[in-house]
Amino acid sequence: MAKPNWIGETIGGRYQIEKLLGQGGMSAVYQATDPNLRRVVAVKLIHTHLSDDPSFVRRFEEEATTVAQLRHPNIIQIYDFNHDGDTYYIVFEFIPGETLHDRMKRLQAVGRRMDLNEVLSIATSVADALDYAHSRNLVHRDVKPANVMLNVHNQAILMDFGIVKIMGGTQHTATGATIGTARYMSPEQIRSA
Repeated sequence: MAKPNWIGETIGGRYQIEKLLGQGGMSAVYQATDPNLRRVVAVKLIHTHLSDDPSFVRRFEEEATTVAQLRHPNIIQIYDFNHDGDTYYIVFEFIPGETLHDRMKRLQAVGRRMDLNEVLSIATSVADALDYAHSRNLVHRDVKPANVMLNVHNQAILMDFGIVKIMGGTQHTATGATIGTARYMSPEQIRSA
Protein backbone atom coordinates (compact mmCIF):
# COMPACT_ATOMS: atom_id res chain seq x y z
CA MET A 1 0.00 0.00 0.00
CA ALA A 2 1.00 3.63 -0.30
CA LYS A 3 2.27 5.19 2.89
CA PRO A 4 -0.59 5.08 5.37
CA ASN A 5 -0.34 8.82 5.80
CA TRP A 6 1.27 11.13 3.26
CA ILE A 7 -0.17 14.23 4.93
CA GLY A 8 2.64 16.65 5.74
CA GLU A 9 5.03 14.90 3.32
CA THR A 10 6.44 16.18 0.04
CA ILE A 11 6.34 13.91 -3.00
CA GLY A 12 8.62 14.29 -5.97
CA GLY A 13 10.57 16.94 -4.10
CA ARG A 14 7.80 19.36 -5.02
CA TYR A 15 4.18 18.62 -4.09
CA GLN A 16 3.30 19.24 -0.44
CA ILE A 17 0.57 16.79 0.58
CA GLU A 18 -2.11 18.39 2.77
CA LYS A 19 -5.29 16.33 2.89
CA LEU A 20 -6.68 12.94 1.84
CA LEU A 21 -9.54 13.40 -0.65
CA GLY A 22 -10.34 9.77 -1.37
CA GLN A 23 -8.93 6.30 -1.57
CA GLY A 24 -9.61 3.01 -3.30
CA GLY A 25 -8.00 -0.35 -3.86
CA MET A 26 -5.53 0.96 -6.43
CA SER A 27 -4.75 4.51 -5.40
CA ALA A 28 -5.29 7.40 -3.02
CA VAL A 29 -5.96 11.01 -4.01
CA TYR A 30 -4.66 13.90 -1.94
CA GLN A 31 -4.99 17.66 -2.03
CA ALA A 32 -1.54 19.21 -2.29
CA THR A 33 0.22 22.49 -2.96
CA ASP A 34 2.61 23.04 -5.84
CA PRO A 35 4.92 25.74 -4.42
CA ASN A 36 6.61 26.33 -7.79
CA LEU A 37 3.38 27.47 -9.44
CA ARG A 38 1.66 28.52 -6.21
CA ARG A 39 -1.48 26.51 -6.84
CA VAL A 40 -3.51 23.78 -5.20
CA VAL A 41 -3.43 20.46 -7.06
CA ALA A 42 -4.70 16.93 -6.59
CA VAL A 43 -2.17 14.09 -6.46
CA LYS A 44 -3.19 10.52 -7.24
CA LEU A 45 -0.74 8.05 -5.68
CA ILE A 46 -0.71 4.45 -6.85
CA HIS A 47 -0.53 2.04 -3.90
CA THR A 48 3.06 0.86 -3.57
CA HIS A 49 2.24 -2.85 -3.87
CA LEU A 50 0.94 -2.17 -7.40
CA SER A 51 4.25 -0.56 -8.39
CA ASP A 52 5.68 -4.08 -8.57
CA ASP A 53 3.29 -4.89 -11.43
CA PRO A 54 4.81 -3.50 -14.66
CA SER A 55 1.51 -3.80 -16.55
CA PHE A 56 -0.32 -1.78 -13.89
CA VAL A 57 2.39 0.91 -13.93
CA ARG A 58 2.09 1.00 -17.74
CA ARG A 59 -1.69 1.51 -17.47
CA PHE A 60 -1.21 4.24 -14.86
CA GLU A 61 1.32 6.03 -17.07
CA GLU A 62 -0.96 5.58 -20.09
CA GLU A 63 -3.79 7.25 -18.16
CA ALA A 64 -1.56 10.23 -17.43
CA THR A 65 -0.06 10.64 -20.90
CA THR A 66 -3.37 10.04 -22.67
CA VAL A 67 -5.52 12.36 -20.59
CA ALA A 68 -2.78 15.02 -20.56
CA GLN A 69 -3.37 15.42 -24.31
CA LEU A 70 -7.06 16.23 -23.84
CA ARG A 71 -8.08 19.89 -23.71
CA HIS A 72 -11.76 20.23 -22.94
CA PRO A 73 -13.55 22.36 -20.33
CA ASN A 74 -15.38 19.31 -18.99
CA ILE A 75 -12.36 16.99 -18.67
CA ILE A 76 -9.93 17.17 -15.77
CA GLN A 77 -6.47 18.48 -16.68
CA ILE A 78 -3.32 16.46 -15.97
CA TYR A 79 -0.22 18.44 -14.98
CA ASP A 80 2.44 15.82 -14.21
CA PHE A 81 3.29 12.13 -13.99
CA ASN A 82 6.31 10.81 -12.12
CA HIS A 83 7.47 8.56 -9.33
CA ASP A 84 9.13 9.09 -5.98
CA GLY A 85 10.99 5.89 -5.20
CA ASP A 86 8.47 3.12 -5.76
CA THR A 87 5.43 5.40 -5.50
CA TYR A 88 4.04 6.52 -8.87
CA TYR A 89 1.77 9.54 -9.01
CA ILE A 90 -0.28 11.76 -11.29
CA VAL A 91 -0.78 15.45 -10.55
CA PHE A 92 -3.96 17.01 -11.87
CA GLU A 93 -6.08 20.08 -11.39
CA PHE A 94 -7.81 20.44 -8.06
CA ILE A 95 -11.51 21.12 -8.48
CA PRO A 96 -13.24 22.62 -5.44
CA GLY A 97 -16.78 21.33 -5.21
CA GLU A 98 -18.40 17.94 -4.83
CA THR A 99 -18.94 14.84 -6.93
CA LEU A 100 -22.27 14.25 -8.59
CA HIS A 101 -22.58 11.19 -6.34
CA ASP A 102 -22.14 13.32 -3.20
CA ARG A 103 -24.62 15.93 -4.49
CA MET A 104 -27.26 13.28 -5.14
CA LYS A 105 -26.71 11.71 -1.70
CA ARG A 106 -26.88 15.10 0.02
CA LEU A 107 -30.15 15.98 -1.68
CA GLN A 108 -31.63 12.54 -1.08
CA ALA A 109 -30.85 12.85 2.65
CA VAL A 110 -33.23 15.83 2.85
CA GLY A 111 -35.87 14.30 0.57
CA ARG A 112 -34.97 16.35 -2.51
CA ARG A 113 -33.91 15.65 -6.07
CA MET A 114 -31.85 17.57 -8.55
CA ASP A 115 -33.65 20.13 -10.69
CA LEU A 116 -34.34 18.88 -14.24
CA ASN A 117 -32.45 21.80 -15.82
CA GLU A 118 -29.41 21.01 -13.65
CA VAL A 119 -29.58 17.33 -14.64
CA LEU A 120 -29.78 18.27 -18.33
CA SER A 121 -26.85 20.67 -18.00
CA ILE A 122 -24.68 18.04 -16.29
CA ALA A 123 -25.68 15.33 -18.79
CA THR A 124 -24.93 17.63 -21.74
CA SER A 125 -21.51 18.57 -20.32
CA VAL A 126 -20.56 14.94 -19.68
CA ALA A 127 -21.81 13.95 -23.15
CA ASP A 128 -19.71 16.76 -24.70
CA ALA A 129 -16.64 15.52 -22.79
CA LEU A 130 -17.23 11.93 -23.89
CA ASP A 131 -17.82 12.99 -27.50
CA TYR A 132 -14.53 14.89 -27.43
CA ALA A 133 -12.68 11.89 -25.92
CA HIS A 134 -14.28 9.53 -28.44
CA SER A 135 -13.23 11.81 -31.31
CA ARG A 136 -9.67 11.16 -30.10
CA ASN A 137 -10.27 7.40 -29.98
CA LEU A 138 -10.59 7.22 -26.18
CA VAL A 139 -13.30 5.39 -24.26
CA HIS A 140 -13.66 6.30 -20.56
CA ARG A 141 -15.18 2.94 -19.42
CA ASP A 142 -16.15 4.08 -15.91
CA VAL A 143 -18.61 6.96 -16.26
CA LYS A 144 -20.53 7.19 -12.98
CA PRO A 145 -21.64 9.93 -10.58
CA ALA A 146 -18.51 9.51 -8.42
CA ASN A 147 -16.35 10.34 -11.48
CA VAL A 148 -18.16 13.58 -12.30
CA MET A 149 -17.03 16.58 -10.26
CA LEU A 150 -19.30 19.60 -9.94
CA ASN A 151 -17.19 22.70 -9.42
CA VAL A 152 -18.22 25.79 -7.46
CA HIS A 153 -19.88 27.16 -10.64
CA ASN A 154 -21.87 23.91 -10.97
CA GLN A 155 -19.96 22.89 -14.11
CA ALA A 156 -19.48 19.15 -14.61
CA ILE A 157 -15.91 17.89 -14.97
CA LEU A 158 -15.29 14.27 -16.01
CA MET A 159 -12.47 12.65 -14.04
CA ASP A 160 -10.74 9.34 -13.40
CA PHE A 161 -9.75 8.04 -16.80
CA GLY A 162 -7.90 5.24 -14.97
CA ILE A 163 -9.39 2.49 -17.09
CA VAL A 164 -9.46 4.43 -20.35
CA LYS A 165 -9.32 2.35 -23.51
CA ILE A 166 -7.48 3.62 -26.54
CA MET A 167 -9.44 2.38 -29.53
CA GLY A 168 -7.11 0.39 -31.73
CA GLY A 169 -4.39 0.62 -29.05
CA THR A 170 -2.69 -1.93 -26.81
CA GLN A 171 -5.01 -4.22 -24.88
CA HIS A 172 -4.16 -4.16 -21.15
CA THR A 173 -7.09 -6.21 -19.93
CA ALA A 174 -7.79 -9.87 -20.48
CA THR A 175 -10.04 -10.67 -23.42
CA GLY A 176 -13.58 -11.00 -22.13
CA ALA A 177 -12.79 -9.15 -18.89
CA THR A 178 -15.21 -6.42 -17.91
CA ILE A 179 -13.88 -3.22 -16.42
CA GLY A 180 -15.86 -0.49 -14.74
CA THR A 181 -18.60 -0.17 -12.16
CA ALA A 182 -21.30 -2.74 -12.94
CA ARG A 183 -24.20 -0.50 -11.95
CA TYR A 184 -23.19 2.13 -14.53
CA MET A 185 -21.80 -0.05 -17.35
CA SER A 186 -23.06 0.29 -20.87
CA PRO A 187 -24.57 -2.82 -22.49
CA GLU A 188 -21.47 -2.99 -24.74
CA GLN A 189 -19.16 -3.22 -21.72
CA ILE A 190 -21.30 -5.89 -20.10
CA ARG A 191 -21.15 -7.91 -23.33
CA SER A 192 -17.36 -7.20 -23.43
CA ALA A 193 -17.68 -5.55 -26.83
